[in-house]
Amino acid sequence: MSRPVVTRFAPSPTGFLHIGGARTALFNWLYARRMGGRMLLRIEDTDRERSTEAAIEAILDGLSWLGLDHDGEVYYQHARADRHRAAVEDLLASDKAYHCYASQEELTAMREQARAEGRPMRYDGRWRDRDPSEAPEGVKPVVRLKAPQQGETVVDDQVQGRVAWQNKDLDDLVLLRSDGSPTYMLAVVVDDHDMGVTHVIRGDDHFTNAARQTQIYQALGWDVPVMAHIPLIHGPDGAKLSKRHGALGVEAYREMGYLPEALRNYLVRLGWAHGDQEVFSTQEMIDAFDLPQIGRSPARFDFAKLENLNGIYMRQTEDARLLQALEVILPQIGPERGLTAPLSPEMREKLLAAMAGLKERAKTLVELLDSASFLYAARPLPLDEKAAKILDDDATARLAAILPRLEALADWNVETTEAAVRAHVEETGIKLGQIAQPMRAALTGKGTSPGLFDVMAVLGREECLARLGDRIAD
Repeated sequence: MSRPVVTRFAPSPTGFLHIGGARTALFNWLYARRMGGRMLLRIEDTDRERSTEAAIEAILDGLSWLGLDHDGEVYYQHARADRHRAAVEDLLASDKAYHCYASQEELTAMREQARAEGRPMRYDGRWRDRDPSEAPEGVKPVVRLKAPQQGETVVDDQVQGRVAWQNKDLDDLVLLRSDGSPTYMLAVVVDDHDMGVTHVIRGDDHFTNAARQTQIYQALGWDVPVMAHIPLIHGPDGAKLSKRHGALGVEAYREMGYLPEALRNYLVRLGWAHGDQEVFSTQEMIDAFDLPQIGRSPARFDFAKLENLNGIYMRQTEDARLLQALEVILPQIGPERGLTAPLSPEMREKLLAAMAGLKERAKTLVELLDSASFLYAARPLPLDEKAAKILDDDATARLAAILPRLEALADWNVETTEAAVRAHVEETGIKLGQIAQPMRAALTGKGTSPGLFDVMAVLGREECLARLGDRIAD
């Protein structure tokens, strides 16, 4: 009977959850859910100088926002150092590891010789079979793996295919440093084994580690997990992903106004395909996802595609849910627009009433908030370039002509305001656009907006009349 699938996401808390890490977490999560298994979370915080609590919180927050829940408690690698050392003691006892007393000077000489010969640095194994009694006095040794020297080490990768390394090209890697602290290579293997991880899904920048870690598994007599190394994400120009391309923390995408479900959908299509389908519900992703469908070439990050996809999700999302998502990022994006969090009940009501029209045009929550500026901008409204051009002297005169009719309206809603404007058009013989465009510009400060009569209903009678009056008075 096969073991239940267990995947893991194992970030280093030296920075925020970046977009590549988020995709790796997503792939692990999807595969575990598809196979009815579990995804575990391990914080690889052995680098105590660079690991921070703020980064750990950012990683947990980013995963939570994306909807990627892990199973069980969070594992912390640094807390398991005694277990890592115990595994090395087992290797020493079975003659699969040894103490190495090579000095820094000797290692430097090896490195310089390798450079002179144009080959990678490779430890020459000088302490592999020497008696520890020959050790120089006062030198604290490292512990190295006694790696096989003949044959090959093979990884049957679910994405990269079968890859073999000649053992003669792999040296005896360090397992414990001279201060007794475990190396990353060792800790990862011991932790994955103890956590019952069956599938290691990670970026292909770890692919060369796969051979080394396979050797450690074999030396310890443990089953090697199935491996799947995902190509990295590149920028649109094919270069390594940088901040200008989108190599940002997940929290930056939240503040740029992307919905988590849209970002999740975009990430799943970076390097994985299911026919021509672009838009996936969460369940559709889970049902369709599999490792062999991941491509071997680097995926290219494209902000335009992400924006278009986010726009699709915004149009499909309930108005109340969009308002909720907007309020989450309001503390970051509101102050520069003169909006404070939390929103007043009146402003929430106005935004909800206008949401159907607003979300049709916006591709991000930030765009949506900007297009709603007519709801919260202080009078007199600033005009954008297009609105200023529309509101010439003739347009202002037309506004003055319609104002008495609007002031006479007792009921103020979409139907009554539209009827009043159309009656004015019929009586005066002007075209609808000749009065509707100036009204839109005066009421919103913009040349484009949601439907005019929707805007009038949301703003209400007193505010509309006051804004029209501002322009006539100019």
